[in-house]
Amino acid sequence: MSNNQDQPGRRTGPVITLVLAAVAVLLAVASLFIALTRDRDDSAAPASTTGVTVTEPATTGPGRTTPNTRDGTAPATTPAANRFTYQPLWPFANEAEAAAWQQSYRAGGHQPWHLDPAAVALNFTQNYLGFENVDQAIQVSTKDEEAWVTVGYDNPNGSPAAAAVVHLARLGSGEDAPWEVVGTEDRTLTITTPRYGAQVGSPIAVGGRITGVDESLDLRLLQLPQGEQVGAVGRIPAGGTDSPWTASLPFSAACPGTLTLVVATGGHVEEVERFAITGVRC
Repeated sequence: MSNNQDQPGRRTGPVITLVLAAVAVLLAVASLFIALTRDRDDSAAPASTTGVTVTEPATTGPGRTTPNTRDGTAPATTPAANRFTYQPLWPFANEAEAAAWQQSYRAGGHQPWHLDPAAVALNFTQNYLGFENVDQAIQVSTKDEEAWVTVGYDNPNGSPAAAAVVHLARLGSGEDAPWEVVGTEDRTLTITTPRYGAQVGSPIAVGGRITGVDESLDLRLLQLPQGEQVGAVGRIPAGGTDSPWTASLPFSAACPGTLTLVVATGGHVEEVERFAITGVRC
């Protein structure tokens, strides 16, 4: 009797052992599946962009002929590359010319005004553009390797009047990298077409916006090294409040090259009262 009662108990032990082993195998398989799934998901996830500089295309907004970093709209660049992202308009055509000036400056202090953004902006305005009445640097603002110089003239009442905000950037490397004019930051007289840095052909379809009364616009196209005028059209009627203006500008330039497109208006109190520039390529 006692033997019959003990027999079932001896069979129960192996059965439980087999069940527990099967459960353990199932749990191991499930853990392996979960691990493999997690690895597959991780490999498909996008890499972190922490510490990576993303290059965006150069953009311009209304009232601006160059992108700039003052309000965070400049195209990002890889720091190691130290690329010059703007159109070099004046006084140097490229980094090689800027480096040649640096060598002469280090050797004998040649033309130190290249290190003064206000001096560069005024030289550009008066000597390259020929706007002699615009003879004051009213305000200078700098941020990192860029500068914005408000140039202007005296009103009849003696107070300074702004003609343009010239945008500059350091060209080349080193603490003595010279300042280069790259465009203007505009408000009441703008060039919106062609876009900054665009490839153009003759004739150029030019346009922008203006706020003013009874304005007459003069449009010119200049090219380094001597500031040769390679295209011009004048007496473009304009006026109103943020009103569009358009013109067709034929030109003959040495291509390929960088060109400075200039629009100016005046005649109320001074010959040139406002101007804007942008850089294009041919």
